[in-house]
Amino acid sequence: MLDKVVSEVDAAVADIGDGATLMVGGFGLSGHPVKLMEAVLRKGVKGLTVISNNAGVEDIGLGGLILQGRVRRLICSFPTGKGMWAIKEQLKKGGIEVTVVAQGTMAERIRAGGAGLGGILTPTGVGTELTANRQIMEMDGVQYALEPALKADFALIHAHSGDRWGNLRHRLAARNFNPVMAMAGAITIAEVAHLEELGEMDPDHVHTPGIFVQRVVPVKDGRN
Repeated sequence: MLDKVVSEVDAAVADIGDGATLMVGGFGLSGHPVKLMEAVLRKGVKGLTVISNNAGVEDIGLGGLILQGRVRRLICSFPTGKGMWAIKEQLKKGGIEVTVVAQGTMAERIRAGGAGLGGILTPTGVGTELTANRQIMEMDGVQYALEPALKADFALIHAHSGDRWGNLRHRLAARNFNPVMAMAGAITIAEVAHLEELGEMDPDHVHTPGIFVQRVVPVKDGRN
């Protein structure tokens, strides 16, 4: 009987080691896998490469990892903003390398990684520092930068509900980077606010099919 449920968050992240590449879902704290990130922090791993929309909020989740110097490299769209003081502290110390990627470009690079593609062509950033090291191609008179696909050893995501086969439903704004990141992680670990029985979830409401999810962890943190 196929059952991807792991009862404890610490057990779910037990094989994440030093130097791993993590994709971390969420837009701010909306859809952010806070409990999984707390477990990664407790595990004590370091030298991580993290792919995330932003640099965490305060010392919550990803913010806590950054604050404690566990993240060696961050690939994100918004490295600074309201509540993102942890990244500022690390930048002052020179303790982190940050690569900024336009948000739409990052989403498509992740999607390409999940689809098994080598990368994407985009006009975004052409002629700026964002594409200084990229191959530029011209098609129909328009210049495009060749951006490589993004993949990760682990994708850590949050969902409103899931079942033991790994099918997930994301609620409202939490349906942001989570579905595409689930596709691009070699191992995808999903924390879910509600664990449903097989058949309870309307197939039309499945946003992330279970084929992309290896572990499902029920959590209680007051969020949906």
